[in-house]
Amino acid sequence: MEQQYGDDIITITDEDGTEYELEVLARLEYEGADYLALTPADAQEAEEMEVSILKAVEEDGEEVLLAVEDDTELENVYNALMDLLYEDDTEQS
Repeated sequence: MEQQYGDDIITITDEDGTEYELEVLARLEYEGADYLALTPADAQEAEEMEVSILKAVEEDGEEVLLAVEDDTELENVYNALMDLLYEDDTEQS
């Protein structure tokens, strides 16, 4: 998967060559691994915001994003991301 980083927008290319622009909502290190919470960059309404959590791993010197296959790992990362996002909201208040 190829990635190009902008401010909070990344472009990823899947194994079929299809490109997707995603907004990075949060990046989290959890138990020694990095995870990103992403939503389509073109989502304009809250109802359209489908959030994906992907794991960032290094392969051949490049960072690639992988789906989190383990349900327990995904739930733990989701809870940690919600804590992080909630913490950011309370700090801004």
